[in-house]
Amino acid sequence: MTARLVVLVSGSGTNLQALLDACAEESYGATVVAVGSDREGIEGLARAERAGVPTFTRRVADFETRDGWDRALTTVVERFEPDLVVLAGFMKLVSEDFLAKFPTVNTHPALCPSFPGMHGPRDALEHGVKVTGATLFFVDGGVDTGPIIAQRAVEVLDGDDVESLHERIKGVERAMLVDAVGRLARDGWTVEGRHVRLGGAQLG
Repeated sequence: MTARLVVLVSGSGTNLQALLDACAEESYGATVVAVGSDREGIEGLARAERAGVPTFTRRVADFETRDGWDRALTTVVERFEPDLVVLAGFMKLVSEDFLAKFPTVNTHPALCPSFPGMHGPRDALEHGVKVTGATLFFVDGGVDTGPIIAQRAVEVLDGDDVESLHERIKGVERAMLVDAVGRLARDGWTVEGRHVRLGGAQLG
């Protein structure tokens, strides 16, 4: 069976595009059944539309309370019956209720637990580390604190600035995301404490 993915985006959707390209191969084991966003008119939604994938938008500003937005996002995602939700540059935190309903993964441009938050590449540079990288993890209630699925290292080069370092991380991050999501879809997973092991009940 093919695993059902809902992907949430807030920007250009380059990670989404990588997933769409991978899902075009039957052997990948997953398909993107919907793409959602908290913003209108973004390239990420346009990529989905060009691929014939249903899209939806839920803007926080359209709701009186953040709880109302949380409930609306959970409701619309639930309609697509995802086996896995992928946050691909989605710039909003999702609620505990959302996480209780849907296994959800996210990437971070650093080697967690180091340098969480919005400025991973900048913080790594300022700290003077020689190696940083990208992390894929199951989302929990914290900021970049969930159980780690995969990590890949990126060397910090002499002369790097935030932009050059981040661009190299993005390339590694994209490949890691596609590889790991495919493995999750094909093989399933178990989580024991903070340890993620691939293999288990197959999705889809």
